[in-house]
Amino acid sequence: MKRYKLVVAYDGSKYCGWQIQPNGITIEEVLNQTLSELMQQPIKVQGASRTDAGVHALGNVAIFDGVTTIPGSRIAYALNQKLPDDIVVMKSEEVPRDWHPRFCQSIKTYEYSIKNAKLPDPTKRYTHLLMSYDLDIEKMKETAKYFVGEHDFANFCRTKGDVKSTIRTIYQLDLAQHQDVITVRVRGNGFLYNMVRMIVGALLLVGRGEYSPEQVKDMLDFPGKEVAKITAPAHGLTLVSIEYLDTLSGDSQ
Repeated sequence: MKRYKLVVAYDGSKYCGWQIQPNGITIEEVLNQTLSELMQQPIKVQGASRTDAGVHALGNVAIFDGVTTIPGSRIAYALNQKLPDDIVVMKSEEVPRDWHPRFCQSIKTYEYSIKNAKLPDPTKRYTHLLMSYDLDIEKMKETAKYFVGEHDFANFCRTKGDVKSTIRTIYQLDLAQHQDVITVRVRGNGFLYNMVRMIVGALLLVGRGEYSPEQVKDMLDFPGKEVAKITAPAHGLTLVSIEYLDTLSGDSQ
């Protein structure tokens, strides 16, 4: 029995997220079924990030244990012959039996895409949030600076029972605008449930003039304070990469 690592990209539009659940098809379910068929044995993958319904990925990471004569680096090619077009294994490799993507130090990078226009672009309807309001990009950039560093993100998440701490570190939070598309890029040592989408929601409130940058700073400085907040829709979010800080994989691509 050996352990293998997969780097997985997918369009999450028609899936109910990563994790298996009773109300619809998921990325994990498709990978399990396809790997089990390929390797002629029951296979269950374990993912590094349990993305929500509609969220996309370019570099999610998963592991599985199994017995096969296929070299680790060739499993990706064999899998991609059987997977649907909206799921692609970008890389596969054998890893030590005790390596687990959830228990290693890592840096995760997400991007959120906003189409800031009066009319929708049908080619971006599953990957970009349409915002027909005028957005003040400079105030959004000013606000983004407050998130960088170690903070208690209790006001920017929907906590679950197994969360021991809401303190996380953001290394980078940038906004870039190209024509009518705004991209929010955030890198950190870990993210709470809905955290990126709620950060984007706060930036949008500032961009629309409903909140000041200082009000968002207060949300960070006083994590127990009750405040109005919004969660940006899932379909604008993409998990870009997971970089591991151990000697196994300095890059996750």
